[in-house]
Amino acid sequence: MKKAKIYCLCLEDNLLDNVKNLQYLPVGLGANNFSDGWLTDNSGENISNKNPYYGEYTFHYWLWKNHLDNIPDDEWIGFCAYRRFWQNKNEKLQEKFQFQESILKNIPEEWENYQVILGDKISIDGIKWMKVFKYGKKNLLLNPGAIFKKNRTIKFQFDMFHGNGVLEKAIDLLDDENRNDFKKFVNTETSYNQGNMFICKSKDIMKNYYETLFTWLKKCEDIFGFNLKGYGSIRIYAFLAERFLPYWFNKNTKVKEWPIIFYDLRNLND
Repeated sequence: MKKAKIYCLCLEDNLLDNVKNLQYLPVGLGANNFSDGWLTDNSGENISNKNPYYGEYTFHYWLWKNHLDNIPDDEWIGFCAYRRFWQNKNEKLQEKFQFQESILKNIPEEWENYQVILGDKISIDGIKWMKVFKYGKKNLLLNPGAIFKKNRTIKFQFDMFHGNGVLEKAIDLLDDENRNDFKKFVNTETSYNQGNMFICKSKDIMKNYYETLFTWLKKCEDIFGFNLKGYGSIRIYAFLAERFLPYWFNKNTKVKEWPIIFYDLRNLND
């Protein structure tokens, strides 16, 4: 059974031993100082200075530009974060579970006929009414049908939390191959694969994804810039990427969904 090559993305230096104990590759993001033993996003060709806006994608950019060609063609490459991990089995997790025994270490045989693994989906209809009234009043006026859960799409949710019209402006900058399809995706789908997480067994697929994504996000910078305030706006490029990821991989590859475990690695020694 093949071992999974999983990069674990972190913001704090003191998590190094915890990541290594999981047999994952420790990745330090952004401007914090990281000790020896970490991969970081600030060497070679990089956009590390954009980490507050791009989130985990500053490492994806670094990997694309500096290291992806060094990875063997048939190797599964995956990503998790210090609060989100891949589960080792495609089954419902018990309420009380042993974290280290429940996370992915080896590639399951049932992945053999797939190219990409995406996390299980977040459903938009889970938005509480209190949040809809707090953040989505304008959205309801523009789209009265969204009073019913079944009519709350990815676009409705994005407009609520990240600004009305932002997603539409961004989509208009996409290439001809993706613009209309992605627009249809966000206007019709009521769930999306969570967490900006994927596992892929083809670096050529990853290169194509990165080329499309980062070309698009660079164009978005010309509109939205970096003078951004509030959590929903500051990380706008990461949020755009999070919606684009499930669309692109489902359109271009054979995908299997897989459960994700929520666990804060900072609690591992408690």
